[in-house]
Amino acid sequence: MTVESADRLERRLGVFSLTNIVVANMIGAGIFTTSGLLISDLKSPLIMLLLWVVGGIIALCGALSYSELGAAMPHAGGEYVFLSKLYHPVLGFLSGWVSFIVGFSAPIAASSLGFSEYFFRAFPGLLFWSDPNGFLSAELAKRVTAIIVVALFTFVHLRGIVLGARIQNLLTVLKVALVVGLVAVGFAFGKGSAGNLLQGEPFVLDFGGWKTIGLSLMWIMFSYSGWNASTYVGAEINNPEVNLPRSLLIGTAIVMLLYLCLNVLFVYAVPPLEMSGVIAIGGLAAGNLFGSGAETLFSMLISFALFSSLSAFIILGPRVYYAMAKDGYFFRSFSEIHPKYGVPAKAIILQGCFSAVMVLSGTFDQILTYMGFSLGIFPLFAVMGVFKLRRRNTQVKVPGYPLVQVLYLLTGLFMLSLAFFERPAESSIALLTVLVGIPAFIFMHRGKVSARG
Repeated sequence: MTVESADRLERRLGVFSLTNIVVANMIGAGIFTTSGLLISDLKSPLIMLLLWVVGGIIALCGALSYSELGAAMPHAGGEYVFLSKLYHPVLGFLSGWVSFIVGFSAPIAASSLGFSEYFFRAFPGLLFWSDPNGFLSAELAKRVTAIIVVALFTFVHLRGIVLGARIQNLLTVLKVALVVGLVAVGFAFGKGSAGNLLQGEPFVLDFGGWKTIGLSLMWIMFSYSGWNASTYVGAEINNPEVNLPRSLLIGTAIVMLLYLCLNVLFVYAVPPLEMSGVIAIGGLAAGNLFGSGAETLFSMLISFALFSSLSAFIILGPRVYYAMAKDGYFFRSFSEIHPKYGVPAKAIILQGCFSAVMVLSGTFDQILTYMGFSLGIFPLFAVMGVFKLRRRNTQVKVPGYPLVQVLYLLTGLFMLSLAFFERPAESSIALLTVLVGIPAFIFMHRGKVSARG
């Protein structure tokens, strides 16, 4: 690396790697864990499937909007860059602050915990070293395993973006192959029933029903989160005006199709009453379709499939902290690029440590609601920024304006409002997380001014 490029990220990623990052970022713990929770609240498989389609349409609207933003501002940091340039650095900082606490560290924790749950579901005998009556319970043993996984992938991505991207590509291809294989073999040879689609209870559209829809849609949008993934590595993209929009749209469309097929398979395999409340729904579905041996096999495969999304989060998050530090709104040392491997090494290590802390706190559905609400706030501001961008007569104009942006904004506000009424505690904590970022920004801003002086 030359002296001139020592403080810059290099543009080395093409559309294939970028699309893999988008797909890997989206297909993670959410799709393999939320459907049982959704059925528990919605009671109706058809309503659940409809909401998965609605969620996909919202994600496509977001991807179209971010395609235009990312092509116009192809820098590392994603929303942090968009909001800082279009509005004010404080809004960008708050989005980066939420990304650090919630947007990446929490999903990394959720993905590693998902791996641990599925892995030990496949191999329960491996918990022989845990002590049910002592300090190291099975639950704690799973969390320790999750932390080890986070540490392993943190080390991998410290070795450079090229090695990290190659491993990411391999993991993503294997994960997509697993999902496609499970769907194809499940419908062709599995012992399921299409009649399960018509089971369940009638859904009542009173205020309580709408609140349930809002919360359910927020959980689904967590599963779709990642439709904006390649914008976070904008500074490392070759020909970003072309490759970035393509990666967002292709990746989101692929995932939408896979999610719908996979959820239809879950319902085909498992009656709603049996599915209700089950987190490891993939393993249960495989067991019903093919027998207990298949449940072990697919639980193992799904556990390793979660490596891909965990890996993608570890790639993306540090680029946000790097961008913030480079602008003087985070500790300056986190803007340093490793002289040999060309990655923001300190930012990667920081994220790994914070993710390990997250692994040790919170229940899965609490983390899910907290993440979903937090991650739904700043994309609304970013999508509104497309209107500001158009007034500047930007060169890259993605189709659908302004209907796409209006649809995203209306559904986003609808979802967050109803989810707040349904889960006020977790939603309030999410809002508090944002507000705590304001004094943090003031502190960082004063440090930036002092450094200039």
